Amino acid sequence: MRRPAVFDAQSGARRGGNDGIMIQRTFTSTNIRWIPIFLAALLAFTAGCASTPEPVDEEPGEAVDSEFNDAANQAPEVVEDTNVSNSSLKIAPVYFDFDRSEIRSEFEPILGSAARDLKDRNATVVIEGHTDERGSADYNVALGERRAGAVRKYLYNLGVPMGQMTIVSYGEAQPAVSGTGETAWQLNRRAEFRVR
Repeated sequence: MRRPAVFDAQSGARRGGNDGIMIQRTFTSTNIRWIPIFLAALLAFTAGCASTPEPVDEEPGEAVDSEFNDAANQAPEVVEDTNVSNSSLKIAPVYFDFDRSEIRSEFEPILGSAARDLKDRNATVVIEGHTDERGSADYNVALGERRAGAVRKYLYNLGVPMGQMTIVSYGEAQPAVSGTGETAWQLNRRAEFRVR
């Protein structure tokens, strides 16, 4: 025999019948507590999305070639004054291929001119090796050291005494340009010179 169910208006529960007790409440104080937490999370999410930078689209071939070739085709920068100060000697950067430390042929004239000036002035130089942001920090420091070492060896073979040259690697820590993409990466894969 089926017993009739009785609805209790105070508690919102149905009692009796064959089903046992069935709760009829749909909105409780427990549900209300989650509303501020949900709104705070939604606000934090939208604030984080608003500060995300837009990626830069590059057209392959155009910007990469022009900026890189402009830097590669520059004549060596040598500034001289009447006092023949070593600090006035400027040497253009040498750029490298991805994950490589070999001197490219287009940079041989820059290094030839630099070797002559360093020998003539008996100037000391710090050769700084740099990489782009790809790869681990440890790997990039080692790659920057190989690049600086390759430049030092090249200058040594042109007659610059080893005692006039020091190398240091900054890895990816001091980019020439910020950003991602092949244009930025090409300009960050370099060896720079600090003449003393």
